[in-house]
Amino acid sequence: MNRNDRKVAIAAVCVGVLALVGIWLGGGNPPTRTENDEETRYSRESRLSRGSRENRDSSNSYYAVESRSVERFPFDPNTADSTQLLRLGLQPWQVKNIYKYRAKGGVYRRKEDFAQLYGLTVKQYRELEPYIQISSDYLPAATVVEYRESRYSRASRDSREPRDSSLHYPVKIKENEHVVLNTADTAQLRTVPGIGTYYAKEIVRHGQWLGGYVSIDQLDEIEGFPQESKKYFVIQGASPKKLNVNKLTLQQLRKHPYINYYQAKTIVDYRRLHGKIASLDDLRLSKDFPPEAIRRLEPYVEF
Repeated sequence: MNRNDRKVAIAAVCVGVLALVGIWLGGGNPPTRTENDEETRYSRESRLSRGSRENRDSSNSYYAVESRSVERFPFDPNTADSTQLLRLGLQPWQVKNIYKYRAKGGVYRRKEDFAQLYGLTVKQYRELEPYIQISSDYLPAATVVEYRESRYSRASRDSREPRDSSLHYPVKIKENEHVVLNTADTAQLRTVPGIGTYYAKEIVRHGQWLGGYVSIDQLDEIEGFPQESKKYFVIQGASPKKLNVNKLTLQQLRKHPYINYYQAKTIVDYRRLHGKIASLDDLRLSKDFPPEAIRRLEPYVEF
């Protein structure tokens, strides 16, 4: 071998030796997995799986229904806000329907009007009914003007007008005089002390709604009716309009002021299940017809 070949051979041997030394220093079998390493891995995996489950549960919490405690307090369905309505136990979609009804100009004038709320059960309505307080502000504005005119402006106008001007202010009847309640018109009713245009119209309207008066005490059903005026009225030959409870539909029955929706439904259901009603006593077992409701309705029904 010449000199150059020897140099190449020596360099190759050195490279080989260095490679063997490197393998020996950094080589060997790969590190074995110990029991502690296995436990660490499984612990980490369990934490990850538990975290994913928690994330899934938290993502589903949107669908969970939050439990709300139901409260009872006086409310006016014409003015109650969403917070109050929800506290009463109504569902959000029911509150939305109330807002839509009011936005379209709808007004709850009687407690029974609130029973028409979609989705409201009989139990819920009976629980809420004692707390419904509808303000008199929702009467037509004209009635307020007439009321003030009849109650407060009469004295001032009489002082400016001649005594014989009975066109607007008729002469009032005396203590020993009376007006027949079922036959009097608004002009005659205005001659009763304490009765002006507003109450005269209300007496006629309520009598037509009832189908005729059978008792002077029925005037108390008119809001704010002056008690001192009742002594001037008499009932003569009362013959109220009768409702045939075996023929009228639910909608026709509930038009009477003494029959609400649930009572009309009870009557219709009884006819469907048991046949014709022979007497209001047939309905006494229903909780919708307590004794006072039957006694009040008796003069107005026929079979």
